[in-house]
Amino acid sequence: MVAEPRRQRSTTLRGAELLNDPLLNKGTAFSRAERRDLGLEALLPWQVESIETQVERCRLAFGAMGSDLERYAYLQTLRERNVTLFHRFLADHIELAMPIVYTPTVGQAIQHFSHTYRSPSQGIYLAAPQQDRLEELLAQACGGSAGRAPALLLVTDAQGILGIGDQGVGGIQICQGKLAVYTLCAGLDPARGLPVMLDVGTDRPELLADPCYPGLRQPRLQGEAYTAFLERFITAVQAVCPSALVHWEDFGAAHARPVLEAYRHRVPSFNDDIQGTSSVAAAAILAGLRRLGKPLADQQIVIFGAGSAGCGIADRLWRL
Repeated sequence: MVAEPRRQRSTTLRGAELLNDPLLNKGTAFSRAERRDLGLEALLPWQVESIETQVERCRLAFGAMGSDLERYAYLQTLRERNVTLFHRFLADHIELAMPIVYTPTVGQAIQHFSHTYRSPSQGIYLAAPQQDRLEELLAQACGGSAGRAPALLLVTDAQGILGIGDQGVGGIQICQGKLAVYTLCAGLDPARGLPVMLDVGTDRPELLADPCYPGLRQPRLQGEAYTAFLERFITAVQAVCPSALVHWEDFGAAHARPVLEAYRHRVPSFNDDIQGTSSVAAAAILAGLRRLGKPLADQQIVIFGAGSAGCGIADRLWRL
């Protein structure tokens, strides 16, 4: 995916409404003229600060926290308040921040999602009872306009999250973390990526029994019911944002490859676990063998686990 050029955004928002838009909010970086013209003078402290100063304040707060889960919550709040500052902090402190925003800490955050969920965050939830209205709901999320349609849909059903299995709607946070990687490493405009949680239920007993679980409290759709829901989702994608790349993320082993094969020729799409992870793993193996001067055919390779990623690695190596 090619990095997109920076675009100027116009807005009619003023005052607190503008500060509450994470894509437009610059916090203390608003200039004197901007504060006056946008009705922000009384809503911000006096100093006009550079983004470097803002990042340093974030670093100090980040470092003072007592646990990685606290740091994760802090960065999630920062993302929901000021997208530009969030990504600049990640870029300037990638070694500190990425293990928090993505693996391994995101796995812990997902497991605590039911008890830490506070307010709507980046991304959308499409639940099985809504399947007759998926096109309408996706259009709402995309602004109802092709001009604002996302370039990337990060889609999960959260059945195979990071080796910890079925995590219900908390799995949307894996898509949020991956979107941060797209922005940091590929230059994707955060406004053009949309995390999508396909809530088809959960088979995790503790989630079904938890009164604080905010997702659909019923067993996962299976068989034809699951297939029909995915079909309606793809039909909605084709109608609302047909040029978007669909990134299938952390689907369970039973569904990952069938979903990929069913839709890869209907919409631009790929499975990150089957194709992305396997490409990186194969590249690492081939690079190591090249250094050793040994052929792949002579090697015995053990893959720990037969999930989507493990099977994808095996399949790719077999094809080389």
